[in-house]
Amino acid sequence: MDDDPAVLKALSRLLRTHSFQARTFASGQEFLAALPTGLPECLIVDLQMPEMNGLELHQHLVSNGITIPTILISAHDNDVLSEHKRGFVASLRKPLQKQALFEAIGKAVGTRSTK
Repeated sequence: MDDDPAVLKALSRLLRTHSFQARTFASGQEFLAALPTGLPECLIVDLQMPEMNGLELHQHLVSNGITIPTILISAHDNDVLSEHKRGFVASLRKPLQKQALFEAIGKAVGTRSTK
């Protein structure tokens, strides 16, 4: 989930080329509206989004008893990411490094299957 259409398109394409089914959302509200169709195995959220940022979305899900292994991404420096990483499977800095992203997804999916 990212408010930048170019990031959404690139991330979706990258995930699909590695046989992942990816659904993209431009906002937290758009994602929440789609929840009745089923929970994803993992969620990738941008820290900085208008209206509801990635941290707020994650807190909303947790407070409503919805557990989705979540990867936090941000264009901000590592200090900002490390201050918000609690409760996330991983926190990654943009531009995303493929290997780090796929390692985080593997960890997220592994977390999901053990719960």
